[in-house]
Formats: sequence, C-alpha cells, structure tokens
Amino acid sequence: MSQNPQSVSMKQQRIAQLAQQSPQMDLTSLAYHMDLQWLSEAYRRTRKDGAAGVDGQTAADYEQDLEGNLRSLLERAKSGRYSAPPVRRVHIPKAGSPGQTRPIGIPTLEDKVLQRAVSMLLEPIYEQDFYDGSYGFRPGRGAHQALEQLRNQMMDTHGGWILEVDISKFLETARYIKKLPFKWMALPYDSELRWKVLDAGSVWWRLSIPSTMPICGNWSSVGCATEFCCD
Repeated sequence: MSQNPQSVSMKQQRIAQLAQQSPQMDLTSLAYHMDLQWLSEAYRRTRKDGAAGVDGQTAADYEQDLEGNLRSLLERAKSGRYSAPPVRRVHIPKAGSPGQTRPIGIPTLEDKVLQRAVSMLLEPIYEQDFYDGSYGFRPGRGAHQALEQLRNQMMDTHGGWILEVDISKFLETARYIKKLPFKWMALPYDSELRWKVLDAGSVWWRLSIPSTMPICGNWSSVGCATEFCCD
C-alpha cells in the first residue's frame, strides 16, 4: 500500500485556507478527504509501542493485513457502522502521592488510528481559531515555547507574580467545562466515569458533516473497562 504524506499535507493546507478565509462558515464537505491514503497516513502517525486496548490487539497483529484492516475501518467509519470499543482504564501510581492512583485511558489500536484520522481533519480548522498564546497539544508547539513566552513577558514587564494552580481531582468532580472561544462543553459524568466531552454545542458550530460528526458522538459516550495496576 503506497503512502504519500505530501498529498495528505496538501489536503490539510486547503482545509486550513478555507477555514481561515471563511471563519463563520459551516464546513460541509470534508469527509471525502478521508480515503485509504488518509487512513494510511493516520496509521503511520499513530504510536505503535503503546499498551494494547481491551481487545489486546498490537500493531504487529494489525499489520498482518494492514490494507484490509484500514479498508474495513474506512468503510465502517463512512457508513456510520463504526462503534468505538470501551476504553481500557488503568489506574497507575500517582507520583508524589503515596497510596493514590491516577486513571489513564487506553483505546484500542484501531480506535487510535481513527481518532488520529479525524483529528487530522479537524486540526487545520481549529488551528485558525486558537489564540496565539495557546501551546497545549498543538502541532509544532510545546512546553518549552510556552516557558519562553512567559519569560519574555516577565522581562518586558520587569518582573511580577506567577501563580500556578492545580485543582485536585478536577476532572473527576467538575460538572462542566467551558473553553472559549470554541464553546466546548463537557457534560456531567456518570458513575462509570464516561465523560461526554463532545456535545451538540461544541465542534458542531463550525462543522456540518454527516459522515464525520457521528464518529465524534460515538467517542463521546464510550464506556470504560477498569483495571488497577498499582505494583
């Protein structure tokens, strides 16, 4: 199966240009970009050495019929038949807090690939709306750049106060989260810790893609399979 990262990159550039030129327009025709080559590139960008999800499938297993598996994933995603499997929730020791654990979620490999593919569609759109001072989980940006900007601002103002706040177990207790300017809303969680992060008032405000949005809704209500690893 041939891969052409440049072709995918060119598609993303066109999406970004459209989003930048028409910031108030709902984008309705993006799903056609997600073809076999797009999924192949998403697979290439997906980490292969991570822990397996609830199905136990590894990258080596998936690559035994990589093209067939990606074709099947593409068909299920576009037809609406894709159903996200439960996330494997593992509790690991929390650094600096003896006796406490931190929950992490481990999706299946195939789910990671599809998440990456959808992210590759949405990222060029929302990159146009992020504030320049935002550095978290953005392409080409990281903590070192954030610290550099903070240092420069402190030097420009000839000093000042820096306040760092860490709210204990915030995501386990907060009833909603609102992030401007995107109007992202996290709905109340249920007893099984199933966060419903993508509501109809979130990314929908810039998108109207029948074959893509149901996938996001699928992820928003997936359950968790919990296990504890505290050794």
